[in-house]
Amino acid sequence: MSHSKFSSLARNSAIAVLLLCASFAVAQQQARLEGAPPASSAVTRPTAAAPNRDLLIGPGDLLEVSVYGAPDFDKREVRVDSDGSVTLPLIDKVKVGGLSTPAAEELIAKKLSDGGYFLEPKVSVFTKDYASQGISVLGEVQKPGIYPLLGERNLLDVISAAGGTTPRAGNLITITHRAHPREPEQVNLSFSSQDAVKNNVVVYPGDTVLVSKAGIVYVVGDVHLPSGIVIDKSDLTIVQAIALAQGTNPTASLKDLKLVRTTANGRQESSINLKKILEAKAPDVRLQPDDILYVPSSKVKVITHRGLEAIVQTASGVAVYRPY
Repeated sequence: MSHSKFSSLARNSAIAVLLLCASFAVAQQQARLEGAPPASSAVTRPTAAAPNRDLLIGPGDLLEVSVYGAPDFDKREVRVDSDGSVTLPLIDKVKVGGLSTPAAEELIAKKLSDGGYFLEPKVSVFTKDYASQGISVLGEVQKPGIYPLLGERNLLDVISAAGGTTPRAGNLITITHRAHPREPEQVNLSFSSQDAVKNNVVVYPGDTVLVSKAGIVYVVGDVHLPSGIVIDKSDLTIVQAIALAQGTNPTASLKDLKLVRTTANGRQESSINLKKILEAKAPDVRLQPDDILYVPSSKVKVITHRGLEAIVQTASGVAVYRPY
């Protein structure tokens, strides 16, 4: 191939590439004008979550009020008073506390229409700033308090911000939504992947999250691992509790276990013969939350007759864990 033909071929190829790039750029520009994503966009970016218009307006909130075609209402910012009222042009005070933003829009529109200022006003109310932006996290969490989590968050995010749950935490979580304070929502905290996704509900600013306290059974005395065992839904028997405490020591006396139970009349103590239960000569006893099971030692007789208060004090010093 001659040098002139090679140069001509290279020049034509370069022109073709330039035309292709120009067409691509025009297509991108046209896509932007029509509101479509650019041609090179291969990943869809998540959009910001829309504000929850069911949240109720409260004292101290900062509202942005607009009325179409009214310069005096062009994104006018007003702070809600302590009595739930805002002061607006033409209609003076309007009580919007306790209303959702759609309800506040309807109320303001009605007052403007009733006053003869507008025929069919189109009102927009947007909450720019919640006075109680934080989400209250209470109960069995590591760091109870109010956390300034803006926008909508998931339940697990909120619990994580509070340092996670304590070993004494139960599975039941109560969420009191600011938008519906008289209709608390109850969800079960689950550690399985399927239930965790389903129960990871949305929490909004101003909501209160309360993590319940689980029932605990204390196994103390002559066992391998004196401990407090969390029980939630499943029943727990004496044999199971002993097994979770990694069994009794060789020096344990199995005939005279002490079961301390808290009742309406105070603490009551009863004797349990574990040997008969293991031999199927006596029924296994189901334990209740806050029960204390004390396994005495056969070598030291004085511990066998340890008093009720001493048993309770021993139980209060053990570590609590959740069996999985």
